[in-house]
Amino acid sequence: MRTLATQGYRFTTVTPVTHQRFFTQHQAPGTTLWDIFGWNVPFDINVLSPLLRSLMIEADLLQPCGEFFKSKVRISSLGEDLFLHSAFPTTQSDAVFFGPDTYRFARFIRQTLQSCVVSSADPVRILDIGSGSGAGGVVAVRASRSPVDLTLNDINPLAITYARANAAAATVEARFVHGDVFTTVHDNFDLIISNPPYIKDTAGRAYRDGGAQLGLHLSIRIVQHAISRLAPGGRLLLYTGVAMTSRSDPLMAELRHLLAEANCHWFYEEIDPDIFSEELEQPEYVEAHRIAAVGLVVTRRK
Repeated sequence: MRTLATQGYRFTTVTPVTHQRFFTQHQAPGTTLWDIFGWNVPFDINVLSPLLRSLMIEADLLQPCGEFFKSKVRISSLGEDLFLHSAFPTTQSDAVFFGPDTYRFARFIRQTLQSCVVSSADPVRILDIGSGSGAGGVVAVRASRSPVDLTLNDINPLAITYARANAAAATVEARFVHGDVFTTVHDNFDLIISNPPYIKDTAGRAYRDGGAQLGLHLSIRIVQHAISRLAPGGRLLLYTGVAMTSRSDPLMAELRHLLAEANCHWFYEEIDPDIFSEELEQPEYVEAHRIAAVGLVVTRRK
């Protein structure tokens, strides 16, 4: 990634639907880094520089595609950083996703920390639950005004591999914890962030499937667990999606009692009222009229 950064590579990742539209309309082989690592189209290996070709062969990142090759990974830009993630389409059960949700999550982190974080000489203990590419953790470090002790957790081993590479490229030090956060992480933290899976995915892909209640189940469990792991004055930043099935918000209907009993203050907002509308065509979503991106900030009282 540093090789690409020195060549000014940037790419803003779009939704899978928009990406597929690009594929349909552009059939020519890729000729630029933007084509190869952004749009992930097949390319003639000779368009790569000798250095980049050598690095990709060494890392086993070339996938034969007829007379051409495809990159096994994509690379997207977020701020000044580049992030490695899975090739398009992300159909594999262990795919590591990066997309518009990542940008919304990053903005949510920046805006929240800008308004509530004060500088401190002591390290801020940060946990990213379900870290995926590690983008959220890197953004939180960039937004912090204090030294940081960062922990990136994911149940997907490939996500941990990519997060290691991305953190190294960003020169961000982190501890990596592979496994179910409910059984593997027992420390307390000053800041917990999470952008968990929230879709009811019949294929059971780790980055998408949030479980029961049209994908709400995992988000609810994360809030319950995170509140118990917050240090006094600590904050939870949860960015997730909610399938709206009635006038009332199903997530808040589940969380209000929990939040009322917890020793905390909280704030909740709809960040985007209509995302992943194509999911509403699935039989599981027959009762839903939209999917909203939401943000929850929980602060434990000191």
